[in-house]
Amino acid sequence: MASYAATLLALSLLSLWTSPALGDANDAEDCCLSVTQHPIPGNLVRAFRYLLIRDGCRLPAVVFTTLKGRELCAPPGQPWVERIIKRLKRKSAKSKHHRN
Repeated sequence: MASYAATLLALSLLSLWTSPALGDANDAEDCCLSVTQHPIPGNLVRAFRYLLIRDGCRLPAVVFTTLKGRELCAPPGQPWVERIIKRLKRKSAKSKHHRN
């Protein structure tokens, strides 16, 4: 019984050590492990969000959500990524303007 408790304690400590700090904006599963270098067709994207190092992610990324709900990780700062973001912001501003 003592060895079971020691094993359980060791596993608990290991999971705490490898997890992001409590209170971080993102859990580890919210972060991108890699980003695509291939441009994503902008007409397939409906939303975006940033995942940054300061948020607890090891790899900064822009996460695009497609019309079908898939999430694709892209490198921030790439011209094709910035074009999609700019288009989404313009589209969002137009829809807010029409609602008022």
